[in-house]
Amino acid sequence: MSIADRYQIVSADATHFNGIVQLIQSPEELFLIHPSGTWPFDIAQLQQLSQERSNFTVVMDQDTIIGFADLYRNLAGDKLFIGNVVVSDNYRGQGVGRQLICHMCDIIFDRYAPEVHISVFSFNTPALLLYASLGFKPYDLERRRMPNGDFSALIHMRLYRRTW
Repeated sequence: MSIADRYQIVSADATHFNGIVQLIQSPEELFLIHPSGTWPFDIAQLQQLSQERSNFTVVMDQDTIIGFADLYRNLAGDKLFIGNVVVSDNYRGQGVGRQLICHMCDIIFDRYAPEVHISVFSFNTPALLLYASLGFKPYDLERRRMPNGDFSALIHMRLYRRTW
């Protein structure tokens, strides 16, 4: 049975918010997923995010939310990014993240733009390797301050429809 047969990807709405919030298990994970969020991440923050972003999407294992992602535009409004990608600890390494990212790419390519952008911190090796395996290529990096005061590189990557 394939990943697509086991799990369902659906558009998220407010009825999913509690399950989405529960995916984020630590302040460190929140920083990776939503650096401007505050711990503990809660429904009020997610509601605010829903006003700023689009295409809230969840991956479901029957009635359980096991993954989440959304879309946003950069400040200039000329690039569309996949954001807030998170998969439940219990489902990591099983292809759920790959399925979710592919779904989000399809949305962008089908409805919005000929290229997809995503950003990942340099120390988030599993996500960096996943995005690279899907064909995303780095094109820029940004210096970001971590919660502990240290600095890290936020790597911006893109994927063109023609290489998809």
